[in-house]
Amino acid sequence: MTSAAAPRWRLLLPLLIVIAGLVVDQATKWLARETLAGQPPILFFGGIARLLYAENPGAFLSLGADLPLDARFWIFSVLATLLLAALVVYVLRASASSPLLTLVAVSLFVAGGVGNLIDRIFNEGRVVDFMQVGMGWLRTGVFNVADMAIMAGVGLAVLAMLRQPRE
Repeated sequence: MTSAAAPRWRLLLPLLIVIAGLVVDQATKWLARETLAGQPPILFFGGIARLLYAENPGAFLSLGADLPLDARFWIFSVLATLLLAALVVYVLRASASSPLLTLVAVSLFVAGGVGNLIDRIFNEGRVVDFMQVGMGWLRTGVFNVADMAIMAGVGLAVLAMLRQPRE
């Protein structure tokens, strides 16, 4: 690969990650709406994993769900859009020089953020969640594929920072 082709490939990779993440996220949310809404949870592995339908007006683990509607709109829609736009600008500007792990991390974060933003726009400010894991009283909140992409992006970003040489 020539050095001139490398920047195009490094722009294409984040785009592919975002598109794939959005397709999987939106498809699984559609399936959750169609098959899980109004139904009892589906249990796997003795109840360790559950599929159940929930709509979350808040952020991660329903944080901010009790805020007034206007505040939720400004925080979870407007502020989130600005943050995602800044991350997209970062990817476009830094794609040639950023470590590959950082590009993947930011791309996963953007995919998850846009996936949840799509829900908020088309579902009256609520995000569709449908997965939960845990045992007994020790359980995660209900989450979705976009949330997993965001968490994977955060984890990879931390890993990328730890791998950078110290100055």
